[in-house]
Amino acid sequence: MIIDTDVLIWHLRGNEKAKDLIYKSLPFSISVVTYIELIQGMRDKKEMNKLIKQLTKWNVEIIQISNDISTRAMIYVEQYRHSGAMELADALIAATCINTSEMLITGNEKHYKSIPNIQIKKFIP
Repeated sequence: MIIDTDVLIWHLRGNEKAKDLIYKSLPFSISVVTYIELIQGMRDKKEMNKLIKQLTKWNVEIIQISNDISTRAMIYVEQYRHSGAMELADALIAATCINTSEMLITGNEKHYKSIPNIQIKKFIP
């Protein structure tokens, strides 16, 4: 199971549904893209260290970008950029899910609707 950035942001903002979903999904994985997006959103080093500590406590696997993932993401952007507004981060996260055959939990289902064979579990905050 891979959790999308938005679900973790909802949790960080105190959303109880996101918290429950995350704890029910343990252990889970995230794309390195999600990790980077979360780190970029931290206000200071203390907040960043707290996030890293929590991810470690949850035993979250951070899936790195491989050649297969980057090639698949490149194809998604080429195919869907103009029709479905496929952005780089979403393409990399989708490619990670397809490459690992993992389901994606996301509240941004529309970001991934163009991707064939992606397994989505919709999160409603």
